[in-house]
Formats: sequence, structure tokens, C-alpha cells
Amino acid sequence: MVFTSTTFMFVFLPIVIGCYFLIRKKYRNVVLLTASLLFYAWGEPKYFYVMLLSITINYVSGLLIYNNKENPRKKKFFLILAISSNLGLLLFFKYANFFTDNINGLMSLMNLNYFIKLGKVHLPIGISFFTFQGLSYVIDVYRNTTGVQRSLLDLALFKALFPQLIAGPIVRYHDVEQEIHKREVTPDKVYYGFKRFVVGFGKKMLIANQMGEIADKVFAIPMPYLSTSVAWLGIICYTLQIYYDFSGYSDMAIGLGRVFGFTFLENFNYPYISKGIKEFWERWHISLSRWFRDYVYFPLGGSRVSKLKTYRNQMIVFLLSGFWHGASWNFVFWGIYHGFFIILERTPFNKFLNKLWKPLRHIYALLIITVGWVFFRAENLTLALKYIKRMFILTKPNNYFYLGLYLNNRVIVILIAAIIFSAPVVGKLKKILEARTEKRFVYELVYDFLLIGLFAVSIIRLSSTTYNPFIYFRF
Repeated sequence: MVFTSTTFMFVFLPIVIGCYFLIRKKYRNVVLLTASLLFYAWGEPKYFYVMLLSITINYVSGLLIYNNKENPRKKKFFLILAISSNLGLLLFFKYANFFTDNINGLMSLMNLNYFIKLGKVHLPIGISFFTFQGLSYVIDVYRNTTGVQRSLLDLALFKALFPQLIAGPIVRYHDVEQEIHKREVTPDKVYYGFKRFVVGFGKKMLIANQMGEIADKVFAIPMPYLSTSVAWLGIICYTLQIYYDFSGYSDMAIGLGRVFGFTFLENFNYPYISKGIKEFWERWHISLSRWFRDYVYFPLGGSRVSKLKTYRNQMIVFLLSGFWHGASWNFVFWGIYHGFFIILERTPFNKFLNKLWKPLRHIYALLIITVGWVFFRAENLTLALKYIKRMFILTKPNNYFYLGLYLNNRVIVILIAAIIFSAPVVGKLKKILEARTEKRFVYELVYDFLLIGLFAVSIIRLSSTTYNPFIYFRF
């Protein structure tokens, strides 16, 4: 089940909210856990056991690590066992086919007749997210930076909590430890949560899906017929789609979390206003960036080592980040690509970059980011390179796939709106109006009415369209 489905919006969510607020407080965790397991099982009935196995592994591992805190060798052994078990699940379900296909390809090149036979291994939805959650929990217990959870039901709630289960943000146990046991649900929190959910819902339905539809059509054009102008339109639309899709789901997750009394950390902070790749990664998928920083980059030595080792550490992080996103050489190359520019911005090039006029720095960042998304979107590395070639080597439009075929007045308006709202214009307007206290009430009233309209239009769009992709299926 996903947030932008009629089943979730019209059946699941109203029932869960009704039960949650009607039942006594001491049973609310049971309601949330039951709803979360049902939420996952609805879309993944065959692989529901993977979620249960992951919960069990991390629950038992946490106890074993904590109970052996006076014995460093045993404590470390159980940590290694926990990490191996978590990564074993992820590697099998997400990467088994990738490794098998590449080994078989290598065997073919070497003219060897031995091939590994493995059927298609289905990717359980959200496994990348809940695996990283489990790893952060057992590592933090090992480091004594968080308490151990002795209640299986409470740990299961942390792992399976449906608002953030399949699309993030990656919530760490110590961020919600207190709220699992005791949380305050107030009208203000619920009100804010619903507003935040509506914003995310609108991002997904009215912008991400519209941009995605055009991007899909453009990337489906046979390469000989792809012109430069249409290629740029396709990747610009995808650049906007992936931002509004990812940030929209994060908004919905943060909003639903607040409705139920949980405070999830922000995950996107207007990444397309960045003036460098380093800044981009401080604003894009923040929970993932911090996860790699705390559990990979710092343990490797971070930047407290020599320059060469610092560069090595950064490249390892981005290589792993790319591989985390998908079992394809596209994603691996995308990670290396971003790692290269992160390293470049630690060299004397950064001094040159900082001296540039700010708009030029912004153009530099957007160009690198946009070209990088080609590797993220294309079916394979070869097509990605051919697509980029079309972007930068001028090719005339043709009579079959021309710019006007994809652009009409509605699309142009949405495209302009998507570009405008990828910057913090709403927040700046709010600050200006709030500075004038007599205008604050008017702002809040107008904003609420706009949200009601946004929600109504988004619901109409949900009910009337068949195009509603869930791009997290790849992760």
C-alpha cells in the first residue's frame, strides 16, 4: 500500500486515525503496530516474513549486545553478527540478481560454459530503509548512545511504523525512543501534521506525476529520434519529478508522524537552490546523508585523516550511496560521479568556485545535478551516455518527436510552478507577513483555504488518473 492510493486515502487512513484517537492511550501502540504490519502486508504479502525476520534479528541482537556490554569480545561478535544478518537480507533480495547477471556475463566473455542459475528475486518494498534503521539501532546500542529496547512490540513499532516504512525518512531509534513510550498528541500537532501531509500529497499528485509523465515519454523516444531540445525537456522534468516525489513522500511521512505524536527529522531542504554539490548533499535526502556520515564516513576516519584518505572515505561513501539506491551500474556510476565533485570541492577548485558570482555557482550546481539524474533515470549506462551526448551535441528537432508535442499551456504552467516552488518562496512570504503582526491572521486564513483547495484538486487528480508511479519500488 502507498500513500497516494485510493485504498489508503479513503479506507486505511480514516480507520486507523479513528481507532487511534478513540482507543485508550495505553493501547495506541498496539493500534499503530497492527496498522503498520497490515500496511506492509497489503502490498507485500509474500515477503511479509522478511519484515518480521528483520524485526526479530534486530530485537535479539540488541539484547545480546547489551547483555554482553561487560565482555567486549562477545559484544563485538554479536554486533558483527547483527550487521552481517541485516546486510545479508539486503544483499540477497536486492543484489542477488545483479551479482548473478554480472558473474554470468563475465563467464560468457571468458567463454566458460558454467553459469549460475537463479530465478528472479523480488525486491521487498522498503527493504533499503528498514535495513538501515535496524543497522543504526544495533550499532547505537553497541556504542551505548541509545538504550536497548526490551519490548518486542515497541521495537517492532519502531521498525514498522507505517508513515516512514517504505519511503523514509530513515528514522533512528534514539530520535523516537522517548516518543515510543510517551508522546503528547495535541490539536496543534495534529493540525500541523494534516497540513504537512496535504502539502506532500499535492507535491506528488499535481507536480511529480505531471513531470514524470513527460519524462517517461521523452526517455521512451528511440535515441535516433531524440533532439537536443526534447532531451533537455525530459531531464528537466525528471529533475523536478524526483524532487517533488521524494520530498512529497517525506512531507506526508513527517505529517502523519506528527498526527500520531512522532517528530521525524526534516529530509529535504530546497536542494535545488544549492551553489555547490557539497551543499546539495546537505539539503538532499538529509536522513540518508547523515546515516552514511555517522555509520560509514566517521568510522573510516572522516576528514580527521590525511587528504588522500579523506578523499578515499568520501568516495567510499558515495559509491555505497549509489549502490544503495539500486542494483545497477547506473547507480554505482551516479554515486562515483557525485563523489568526484564532492572531492573536487575540497581541492583549490573550491576557492575558485567561491569567488564566482552566486548565480554562476548556482548554474554550476544545477548543471552537475541535472546531468547526474540522467544516470539515475536511464535504463542502463550506455543509454545514459547516449542521452547526455544528445543534450550537449546539437541535434535538430524532427517531425515525429518535437517540443510542442509535450508542451501545452497546462504543462507550461505546472513546469513554471514546479521551478518556482523548488525555492523557499512560501517560507519567505510567510516571514514577511509574520513580521507584520496585523497580517499574520490573514496569511494563516488564506493559507488554510489554499490547502483545502490543494487537497480537493489532488483528490480529484488521484481519482481520475491511472498514472501514479511509485518510484521507490526501485529502492
